Amino acid sequence: MTRHMVALGSSFAAGPGLAPVVDRLAGRSGANASHQIARALGARLTDASVSGATTDTVLRTAQRVGPKRLPPQIEAVRPGSDVDLVTITAGGNDLRYVGSLSEAAWGSWLSARPLTRALGRRLQRTATADPPTQRDVDAATAGLVDVVRAVRDRAPAARVVLVDYLTIIGTATTRSRLAPFSEDQMLAFRRTADQLRDAFAAAAAQSGAELVDVAGISDEHAVGSAEPWVQGFTAFRKGDAAFFHPTPAGMRAVSDAVLAHLRR
Repeated sequence: MTRHMVALGSSFAAGPGLAPVVDRLAGRSGANASHQIARALGARLTDASVSGATTDTVLRTAQRVGPKRLPPQIEAVRPGSDVDLVTITAGGNDLRYVGSLSEAAWGSWLSARPLTRALGRRLQRTATADPPTQRDVDAATAGLVDVVRAVRDRAPAARVVLVDYLTIIGTATTRSRLAPFSEDQMLAFRRTADQLRDAFAAAAAQSGAELVDVAGISDEHAVGSAEPWVQGFTAFRKGDAAFFHPTPAGMRAVSDAVLAHLRR
């Protein structure tokens, strides 16, 4: 029986844009996967996830969000408390994943308009000009391992579960209004997604943490699919979630995957 769950992570854990919003500055939804998991388990939840977080702000550095500085998320795992389940979804911002997608999408949108064409073209050029290197991937892996170890230091009896990122640009995703990218850009974004997935797998192997590979089950639910689990690009918000972030269906899928893993 799980008594107390703590959720750590970035926007793919927090759920920006999903109603109901429980912390606007953190971009945190009361309908994100961790809320659904805790409710299904009958557990108390401490959701420390913050949109924009990196492994560094999860572990050691305060994160500035608007006028506030939020303490490192690891402080939510209090030594000697009854925490017995911790989920971790971070590392995407370490590799500039969603930021690059957003920059390229806005670049495409702006370049189609005469007054903003120059700015749009510049954004498109810079979006994939500096792709993550193996050193970046190794650093993200090390950051995840450090988070797992810090959790275990604070809550030695807790199950620690790494939950990676839903697929955004799938193998069948093609250029559209929702995915306004060139083929070269989509190849670059798929490569970054593969690097992020590799970082999670390596971190699980190095730390002994459990891994729920939601990237592996979501390719057919990427942007542009018949049943997307991630919101596509919208210049003027018309979706259920922030663009390039999990939809309500995506959060349900993550919750279901984690619950199935825990029950096995």
